[in-house]
Amino acid sequence: MPQHIILLTGDTEFPFLSKALLDANSALTVRHANSPTALSEAMAQSDPQSARLLSFSTNIIVPASVLSALPGPSYNFHPGPPAYPGSHPDSFAIYDGATRFGATVHEMIARVDAGPIVRVSEFDIPEGSNALDLATLAYQHVAALFFELAPVLAASDTSLPHLDRQWGPRKYTRADYERMRDFDAVSDPMERALRQRAFGD
Repeated sequence: MPQHIILLTGDTEFPFLSKALLDANSALTVRHANSPTALSEAMAQSDPQSARLLSFSTNIIVPASVLSALPGPSYNFHPGPPAYPGSHPDSFAIYDGATRFGATVHEMIARVDAGPIVRVSEFDIPEGSNALDLATLAYQHVAALFFELAPVLAASDTSLPHLDRQWGPRKYTRADYERMRDFDAVSDPMERALRQRAFGD
């Protein structure tokens, strides 16, 4: 079983997620990383051969050198379905008029949101939802996936089995998101309203 888990996530999430891991394996050392610098420090403090990296709902990109230093798969908990890899999946799903959304757990590889998928939780999008509504629901689903998998990830070196699911063909970036937020460039009132619902604050 792993001796160290590096948990790449926000300050708010860390206490709850780390408790779930420690409840399953009290002998663990769980180290928090909330930035690239903190990730490097956590790696330096851990024995890479007995460590596991988990990333939860963060936009921090893990370098390939970190992934290759670890003995088994690292896992990312992505608050969006396989159809929406990349940045701000909730906004682009609203803009596209999607009717289904969800959350994804996948192995991390050098390319972002491209590794083998191991868990998916999906739901129907409630009518009239905006991006914040969708992000809130996706967060609930991705948190539920973490708590479901925490006992296995904390207490076993076994890799999670892959699902026969593929990522969507279009991976959106932060730059794509910011470009869609340029509402002043939109003259059509229906398009402007849709962008406000999908990309507005």
